[in-house]
Amino acid sequence: MFIPLDILAADLDKIEEIEKASMRLVTQAVYDFREQAAEIFLREADFSDIGEDTTREALDRMGVSKIGERLFGKIDYKRARYVFHPDYAVKQALLVDSKAERTAGRGTATLQTAQTSLRIRHIRAGEAVDIPGTVPSIKQTDTASYLTTTIFVKYHYQQLAVDRGRLVDIVIAALPNGLLQDRYNPTAQETIWLTGRNAPTLGEAFRVRLTFARLKAKAKWRVQAIPMAPDPFVWDD
Repeated sequence: MFIPLDILAADLDKIEEIEKASMRLVTQAVYDFREQAAEIFLREADFSDIGEDTTREALDRMGVSKIGERLFGKIDYKRARYVFHPDYAVKQALLVDSKAERTAGRGTATLQTAQTSLRIRHIRAGEAVDIPGTVPSIKQTDTASYLTTTIFVKYHYQQLAVDRGRLVDIVIAALPNGLLQDRYNPTAQETIWLTGRNAPTLGEAFRVRLTFARLKAKAKWRVQAIPMAPDPFVWDD
């Protein structure tokens, strides 16, 4: 019933299909929750974990298939689940990370190596860098193997007061699995990344910024922008 993941690893179009279906699920959950999300931002005094909490509540309300195995890692929301397609089924490690930022940073999302299975290839300080992400493309546990799918939800808000914010929009991005490296980031010159806001000279951990525009130029569906109600949302394919 389930596709062996060694066979799936060679079928890149099927991996894209699975990630697109997962992107639709997360986007629909966040869209359905957008009015409640706006209310949370108006009432919540602490913005540090507001994105993580909002996304978790949205996905919990939607409900997804669940495999009774706990996943570990630095991603906020981690769920071992089934993906069912008319022609196949796959065990998936769905990883959803969230962040709330003021609108000035709306074009990018900042990542650590522990949040991607891609190698991070880009130009930094005039030099080509190639840093491996530490999330496995296929996650192996004691009991099963899971295809890893990583999605980022970014809430952009305007500060109204010390303890109040107005949610402006929500950007959702499906980061490609590392098996899709050659399609999305084959070289440092052909990249979806920008240099992160960290200073190696000060010993700060490596950071990189995912550029929404560059990822969307590769595949429109991988970046979706959800406006606030009552403005309509249309899936961009």
